Amino acid sequence: MDSLEKPKIDKEKLKKQFDVSHFGLNAVLRGAQLTLVGAHRALQNPALFTSQIYKQAAAAVMVGLAIRLVVAIPVTGVRVLLWALSFVVSLDSVTWDDTIVEGLNFIEEYVLQIPFFLMTLMRYVAPTLDNMFMDSLRWVDLTYVQKHKQDDPGSLRDMYYPNLKLYKTADGSTHSTSTAEAISMFVLRFARKGAISLAVFGLSYLPLVGRFVLPAASFYTFHKAVGLGPASVIFGTGLFLPRRYLVIFLQSYFSSRTLMRELLEPYFSRVRFTKEQKKKWFRSREGLLFGFAVGFYVLVRIPLVGVLVYGIAEASTAYLITKITDPPPPPDQAAEFAASQQEWRNKHEFLSLSLDSLDSIHRISRPRKPGLVADKPSTAPGEKLE
Repeated sequence: MDSLEKPKIDKEKLKKQFDVSHFGLNAVLRGAQLTLVGAHRALQNPALFTSQIYKQAAAAVMVGLAIRLVVAIPVTGVRVLLWALSFVVSLDSVTWDDTIVEGLNFIEEYVLQIPFFLMTLMRYVAPTLDNMFMDSLRWVDLTYVQKHKQDDPGSLRDMYYPNLKLYKTADGSTHSTSTAEAISMFVLRFARKGAISLAVFGLSYLPLVGRFVLPAASFYTFHKAVGLGPASVIFGTGLFLPRRYLVIFLQSYFSSRTLMRELLEPYFSRVRFTKEQKKKWFRSREGLLFGFAVGFYVLVRIPLVGVLVYGIAEASTAYLITKITDPPPPPDQAAEFAASQQEWRNKHEFLSLSLDSLDSIHRISRPRKPGLVADKPSTAPGEKLE
């Protein structure tokens, strides 16, 4: 009788499962650094301090207040119901009423992410954030030229704003044909995510198997993003973490990714990628994008001022784009350009540079031809966007 053959192990496949190069700690930390650098660069733009922006900022604060009031309605209704019930049943010696209110607050804030949903919905209602992105991109180009005015013009990168403003704007995430359709599709996506989150949260209360639900969900979520090894560590840690902290951890990860995709919408609404191309684009930059977004996500959650932070995050994303993509060509070359941007080719060089040397990344990855002069931004700071 022949001996049984030992199963062959696909070493390359196994190695790929444990590969965390796209989500390395160095990339996450560099993304967090760009959060601060991008915000500082954006706030230096004098166009952000015009009377129009002040009006929009005041409106943003009012929107933030309205969001808090909308979110408070269900909890307030429960409080009123419990207050009415207190005339019939004494609630002084029990704690379940407080538990109900705290539970509702937690579900709204972390499980369903209602304040975050209402904030991101604003993009589809007004073009303010798109205008802020483009104006900040123009400012980044201008400061780049001024910073390197003593350098050889032939060694400078091309500009981002002049060509990108020529691209036609279309919805970059849902490929919808109207604002109403875009809003409805966005609401449906968020409703689906909320339903899944609520279902997983509810299943975590099941006897015996409930304690494994959230760790299993975290493993399923992270094994594709960070690899099998780190996902296994997260699963093991989740078995011992309290349910509340594990939910916050999972939702913070999901919401940071959602925030980053929304912040990049002005770019993807112009440079059109196929679904597969866009997936590869995000995956190759995943660690850096997470590091960039998670800092803003924490600040966006601050009541009232979160909407203002969202605007600063959008302006900062313009700076981020100039570091992790190549300058866009004219619109007639957009298809070839999108295909060339799927992989982050200068990733290792970028992560090894100091913060003071980030401007040299395009010189490393794409040498300019002798004699070419970098285009200057076609508009001055503060000039109204077309």
